[in-house]
Amino acid sequence: MSEAGHEYIGQKAETVSGRNCQSWSSQDPHNHTYIADHMYPDRSVYSAMNYCRNPNYTWVGLWCFTTDPSKRWEECDVPTCGKSTC
Repeated sequence: MSEAGHEYIGQKAETVSGRNCQSWSSQDPHNHTYIADHMYPDRSVYSAMNYCRNPNYTWVGLWCFTTDPSKRWEECDVPTCGKSTC
């Protein structure tokens, strides 16, 4: 996986602090505009489920909106790897 992680298609759905990720197809509890299928390596916002992703290419690393109403989004702890370790 690259540092930005846009191509990540793993199934991690928990943030660095242990919060559950909100489904990308959901607008609850946090509204967002990441609804286009082409934004996800899964090729579908529904297939991306609630997994850690990087649909906007601007954040370094993987992240998700959380199911915690008091915490909009948070990074995910998914290690990057080099050519020799993947």
